Amino acid sequence: MIFARFMAIYGHKFKSCFESEVEIRIAKREWALSLRGYGERELVAAIDHCKTKLAWMPTISEFIEVLRTQTGDFGLPSVRQAYEEACRYAQVPSQHSWSHPAVYQAGRQTGWFELRGEAERQIYPLFSYNYDLLCRRVRAGETLSTPVIQALPDRSDNTVIEQMEQWAEIVGLDMSEATKLLFYMTKPRHTRVRQRFRQQAVQKCQEQGITHPLPE
Repeated sequence: MIFARFMAIYGHKFKSCFESEVEIRIAKREWALSLRGYGERELVAAIDHCKTKLAWMPTISEFIEVLRTQTGDFGLPSVRQAYEEACRYAQVPSQHSWSHPAVYQAGRQTGWFELRGEAERQIYPLFSYNYDLLCRRVRAGETLSTPVIQALPDRSDNTVIEQMEQWAEIVGLDMSEATKLLFYMTKPRHTRVRQRFRQQAVQKCQEQGITHPLPE
C-alpha cells in the first residue's frame, strides 16, 4: 500500500529512487520490517502528511519521524523529547511521572548514571537505539511498566529539589521554567557535562535578565 501510494504521489521521482525491480523488492521488505507495529490509520496519516509537505519520497527514518509526530502514535514522544526527559530526571527516576513507560525503560536500559554524566554525542545513540526497540514493542501491543513514585524520597534528592524551589522563588519563576535552567543540577558534581549545562544556564539567565546567582 505504501509504495503504491508513493508511486501515485511522486511519479517519476519515485521511479528515479530505484534502478531496478530487485531494488524495489528489497526496499519494500526493509520498509515492511521497519514499520511493523504501525496500523493502517497511522500509515495513511503519515503518507498524507508526506504528500503535502515533501517534494520527494521520504527515507525510512524520515517516514518514521513523521509517524512519531502524528497524533495517535501510542502516546510515544519523539526520541529527542524522550532523551531530554530521561536526562532531566536521571537523578530521580523513581520520583518522576514519566510521559510514557518506554521513556523510563529506555533510560533504565541506557543507564541513569551514564545519562547524567556522559556527553550527548556518546550516550544519545545508545538511548535512541534502546528507545526505538521499546517503541516497536509498544506498537506491537506490549505493555511496559514504570516505577511507583516513592512517597519518601531520599534526603540527597530532596536537597537538590529544595535548592531548585528556593532559587525559583527568589527569581520569580515557575518551577517548570526553573528546572529547565537548573537542569545541570541533575548531573554529577565536578563533571564537564554539568559545567557545560551550567554555563548554558548562565547565558540564558543573562538573556532573560536574571541577575541572582545560580546554585553551584
